[in-house]
Amino acid sequence: MIEPKSFFREMDSILAKIRIEKTEEDFLTYILNELENKFGSRINIKNGRIYEQRGKDFILIEPKNDEAIKNFAAQIPVHSEAIQLLSQNRSYIFDSINFNKTFLNPDGEKTETPAALWVHSPDQQWLVVFELGQNWERDEISLFLNSVRIALNYRIFSDVLSDRMEQATLIQRSLLPKKAPEIKGYDIYGKSISAEFVGGDFYDYFNFDDGSFGVSLGDASGHGLPAALLVRDVVIGLRMGLAQEFRIVHTIKKLNQVIQQSTYSTNFVSLFIGEIEQDGHLFYANAGHPAPLLVTRNNALELEATGITLGFLPEIDLHRGYARLFKNSVLVLYSDGIIERESEKMELFGIEKLKKLVIKNQKLNAKELVELIFSTVYDFGNKTVWKDDASIVIIKRNNQPD
Repeated sequence: MIEPKSFFREMDSILAKIRIEKTEEDFLTYILNELENKFGSRINIKNGRIYEQRGKDFILIEPKNDEAIKNFAAQIPVHSEAIQLLSQNRSYIFDSINFNKTFLNPDGEKTETPAALWVHSPDQQWLVVFELGQNWERDEISLFLNSVRIALNYRIFSDVLSDRMEQATLIQRSLLPKKAPEIKGYDIYGKSISAEFVGGDFYDYFNFDDGSFGVSLGDASGHGLPAALLVRDVVIGLRMGLAQEFRIVHTIKKLNQVIQQSTYSTNFVSLFIGEIEQDGHLFYANAGHPAPLLVTRNNALELEATGITLGFLPEIDLHRGYARLFKNSVLVLYSDGIIERESEKMELFGIEKLKKLVIKNQKLNAKELVELIFSTVYDFGNKTVWKDDASIVIIKRNNQPD
């Protein structure tokens, strides 16, 4: 089975080879060839081709040779049942015998199982179709199709919307808190650095009527404008849900449904959200996010995931976790841009270095500790530009009477 994060990294390496000025047709053709070369033998896909919508039909535009025209359907009506299924699902494996001929020449003897995905810009539609070889696996092909669809739409919409980047930057800055809340007995500070003009990391604070307060930190897959668009939806969704006094788990499950329906941006989000009572009781949900650290003296407890990353499935199983912030404890929320930053020798900073750094410097105030972590990780990466968004929120419970 292809691991999702590994797959996205490989897709990023393919996308990075394409220059911005290339036409969309050249872009899709290149991607098609790269996908077959890189993944064909691994997941049993072959005979990739591209259809472009022109009027009431999808017309075969790649490949262009006579052999392809002989074997493959030259055009497919938009109103056909197969295309309607693909339009509704955005990716589809046509393993029913009723659809075997949809993407093949009706007069030919060739019969294969087609698998297709839908790619679009604001004013154009394409189909990318593969044939499945023997011993293909449904889960693997489904992950491949959806991941490719997300990555291609990411790229196409990024290009289309690139001239709106400055406006998006202002919008994202407005979503991040201008300052940390002042909570008696606590010291709080957060900071986020984007790898591009806008990014996929976000954090927020919440105040509840019963005197408790909340914090969230999340990471939308990828970075840049598409991730930022999704961040906007998630931050607003969290604020609305919690303002209406919905439970944390209920709010996150609703957010998952919103993310599932997203088509104009990346749509996987890891998220940690916690509610902290005045006396230090912490109730949290962790949807596939890197485990925050709760440091008390020389011990660093990892607050592991209580459910999967948002966006993979329409319905998720998510439960609450519990921890206690004793006086002088330090809660460290961070994104993977911190622990996955690489040194010149390709070594990751990692969770263990982060634990040791916080334990050693836990007496610093929240802002000083955040700045120390950022400077240490930045230096670890040989002071090169950040290749991934990086965020940290520190919450210290002070040694004061409650």
